[in-house]
Amino acid sequence: MGRGGRARMVLTVAAAVVVAGLAGGCSSHDTAQEDETRQHYCSALGTWQQTKARSENADIAGYAALAAARRLDREGLDRSGSHVLQDTALAVDNADTGAEGRVATYCTDAGFETYVR
Repeated sequence: MGRGGRARMVLTVAAAVVVAGLAGGCSSHDTAQEDETRQHYCSALGTWQQTKARSENADIAGYAALAAARRLDREGLDRSGSHVLQDTALAVDNADTGAEGRVATYCTDAGFETYVR
């Protein structure tokens, strides 16, 4: 292999290492942040479910759940055809049990089933 071939191979390997490093660094950071955002939402939703069952501070807990749903929506974490912001609003504002079930399923699918009913 000539000098040109070795130089091309070194550049190709170096480029592959840089791309792999960047992709790995970004995706692992984003995944942890996404999980934290989902966990925050599911925790807020679960708190709202508990307070509404006791009729204590349900409005405040509902606002917190809606704020967390807005964050999910803003960060593009509302996936798989779910409509977390819309369903959270329907559950909190209109006592829509179907919408509440859908957002609880979202939390279950995200791995935070212990946070919701």
